[in-house]
Amino acid sequence: MSEHYDAVVIGSGEGGKFLAWDLAKAGQRVAVVERRWIGGSCPNTNCLPSKNEIWSAEVAHLARSAGRYGVETGPVAVDMRRVVGRKRAMVAGLVEMHLDKYRDSGAELVMGTARFTGPRTIAVALNAGGSRTLTADRIFLNLGTRPDVPEVPGLREADPLTNIEALELDALPDHLVVLGGGYVGLELAQAYRRFGSAVTVIERGPRIAGREDPDVADELARLLAAEGIVIRTGTEVVRVSGRSGEAVETVVRSGEGEAVVAGSHILVAAGRTPNIDGIGLDLAGVELTGRGTIRVDDRLATTAPGIWAIGECAGSPAFTHASADDFRVIRDALAGGKRSTAGRQMPYCLFTDPPLARVGLSETEARAGGAEIRVAKLPMRAVLRTRTTGLTEGFMKAVIGPDDRILGFAMLGTDAGEVMAAVQVAMLAGLPYQALRDAILAHPTAAEGLNSLFAGVPAR
Repeated sequence: MSEHYDAVVIGSGEGGKFLAWDLAKAGQRVAVVERRWIGGSCPNTNCLPSKNEIWSAEVAHLARSAGRYGVETGPVAVDMRRVVGRKRAMVAGLVEMHLDKYRDSGAELVMGTARFTGPRTIAVALNAGGSRTLTADRIFLNLGTRPDVPEVPGLREADPLTNIEALELDALPDHLVVLGGGYVGLELAQAYRRFGSAVTVIERGPRIAGREDPDVADELARLLAAEGIVIRTGTEVVRVSGRSGEAVETVVRSGEGEAVVAGSHILVAAGRTPNIDGIGLDLAGVELTGRGTIRVDDRLATTAPGIWAIGECAGSPAFTHASADDFRVIRDALAGGKRSTAGRQMPYCLFTDPPLARVGLSETEARAGGAEIRVAKLPMRAVLRTRTTGLTEGFMKAVIGPDDRILGFAMLGTDAGEVMAAVQVAMLAGLPYQALRDAILAHPTAAEGLNSLFAGVPAR
């Protein structure tokens, strides 16, 4: 027999769980079906666990660098079991926090695998055994994505690491080979280099961090190379042999011909694939795009009546904060509001050290759009706060439109994410760049550099 709900959410990731809790608190009968990760990937395997271990790596780096600051520490050793143990303790606490939220909201958490058997009808194979059939007036697809393993000969047979397994390593790799020079690959590459591994990054494109302006990507590459990370760009993986965790050989091809990169472990960080297989979306009348994501409008409604999609599976940017905003879009749509995904401003951070943060258009994007722009740059060494910390690497960069408003901001430097937020608020308010140029900003802070950055905007 089927059980009827006002709303069913498939997947307990960021946007879906917020929506479930909100609807349940409003008195609706709500169920959330989750296969494994309570709270989704962010608190379990991705965002927060990676930043937890990245912080441990930064502490190791600071300890080794202590002599620069007149502090004697002696030899520094990393115990990966304790690193992973610290991360696991954080995850356990976050899972318990989520369970408390479910209890407090009244939303029911169903652990199992969901698939459609018809429009707004879901069969759930329960993890504990047995099954349930759920029907609902409204269904929300919060399916998430999984790491993509490219079809390279021998790669799957090598049993490569993804970010999930890399964050569970309790022994240090001798040599970690990273396939992909995007955000996940670069964050973990630097972390494991700082833990003590040799690291090689292999990237098909002409530069790492390919969505960034060339000057930003090149500076990031220089900083990572200075730590001993070998970066091979314009390089294609031809085939892989061996087994990750024992010994692997990666045959690569570049403009210089073929070469072999030998390592102990191989990490795949080459994109992600939506979790849509086997869920029966066709039976529900839910169509896909050519990119394999769920087709939605700017209110996140799918092609099937009464069904919405949230987060990466709907083609939203691959950030937890994007999924959280998807929740707001759907919540307002259900209440008759006008909020949509159209034209929303999406900031993001790369948590290397120094971090990279960006919001709005890059210089490359702005010029491609034909806008009359002006660009201002400021080296971080010109920000007096960095003279006190010694963290002088990187720069700030702003793109200014013809009406003096800020079109985009990028920063590679200490506290980049926090400084970016101040610029984003100014952009949201539609303020001209002069507002930040002339603002009284506390001294000595990293944000104080915004005065100098915007004072350097070229005259028209």
